[in-house]
Amino acid sequence: MHEIPRLSLRLYCLALVCISVLGCSNLGSATDRLATAATPYKMDVIQGNVVTKEQVAYLKPGMPRATVRDVLGSALLTSVFHADRWDYVFTLKRLGAEAQSRKVTVFFVNDLLDRIEADDLPSESEFVTTLRSGLSVKPEKLPALDASEESLSKFPAPAKRPAAELPVPAAPVRYPPLEPSR
Repeated sequence: MHEIPRLSLRLYCLALVCISVLGCSNLGSATDRLATAATPYKMDVIQGNVVTKEQVAYLKPGMPRATVRDVLGSALLTSVFHADRWDYVFTLKRLGAEAQSRKVTVFFVNDLLDRIEADDLPSESEFVTTLRSGLSVKPEKLPALDASEESLSKFPAPAKRPAAELPVPAAPVRYPPLEPSR
């Protein structure tokens, strides 16, 4: 076999090291691009109750607590020390964007809505738009859902069945009582 002399092997290694060091000086932007491409996926973190302008506009002073709960949902924060106050807090954290935070506080007097203190709230369409803005793939434009009389005439009208052919509902199932009668 052919042996490589030690001197030429040393020169070969030295040349390889020099080329590597010279190549590293131009790798700054390439390594930055590689590092950003290799970052792990971080999902959006949505916490709390989303409260919109439309929901707050629906609330009127004098509404009972149950109605407020139906409109806004259960409060994120309720306090034993502030029984007449409900706090609705919402945060949205996503990669590459500043965290959003909104707060709505509802005050009650004698179990009736007294007043509302709220940050600047988005409308429902504005909120949905902020969720979609993070998508890397934009959804395609949806086709218009219009049906003209001409296009509907291509389909036959459903045949009406006589009442005798309609299925008869089954008799309800009667289960035994859970507890013995006394």
